[in-house]
Amino acid sequence: MKSLLKPFLALALLCISATSAFAQPAAYVEGTHYQLIEPAVRTEDPSKIEVTEVFWYGCPHCYAFEPLLESWVEKLPEDVAFVRSPGMWNALMETHAKIYYTAVDLGVFDKIHSVAFNEIHQKGNYLQTEDDIRTMFVAQGVDPAAFDKSWSSFGVTSAAKKAGTRMREYKVNGVPNLIVNGKYLISAGDAVVTQADMLKVADFLIEQERRNN
Repeated sequence: MKSLLKPFLALALLCISATSAFAQPAAYVEGTHYQLIEPAVRTEDPSKIEVTEVFWYGCPHCYAFEPLLESWVEKLPEDVAFVRSPGMWNALMETHAKIYYTAVDLGVFDKIHSVAFNEIHQKGNYLQTEDDIRTMFVAQGVDPAAFDKSWSSFGVTSAAKKAGTRMREYKVNGVPNLIVNGKYLISAGDAVVTQADMLKVADFLIEQERRNN
């Protein structure tokens, strides 16, 4: 009887092994799904696992990524901090970076962020001048004088410059990108890593960082 059962036991063990293998989370590979940032960039809060999105309001890929990203951010655990950092390598991107930091400074980010994307990608208003941007802010209930003060403030100008430095430290050359804990760069743009994949790779790296801490 034992000899008759051996083939069935072996098959059962093989099935269990195969099932376990399929149940394992996908393994993502450095150099294929993400890049190592060397040296690592210091994060804002070392007690958290930081995920940073490098974005640009004028980027259609960032606009398309935004709904996926927002849904993902809503479900992040408490030990993960999500931050945004504007990308910039030309004058228009520097101007758009100031949109972000002015909105944060005035406490109207939740209003302005989606409106800025929509102005550019739905209405064809590319927000190239301070006047165009002021009009957008005022339409969202911001006092014009408050906008002017914030827009030209040292805090907003300094924050935009720091974002430019950070982008160079991250070694990004496109947007959108995700940076996990200042150590790993995740980019989309080919069949290997789609925008949806970017978030899966981020989950993988977050868990990796959690295990290493």
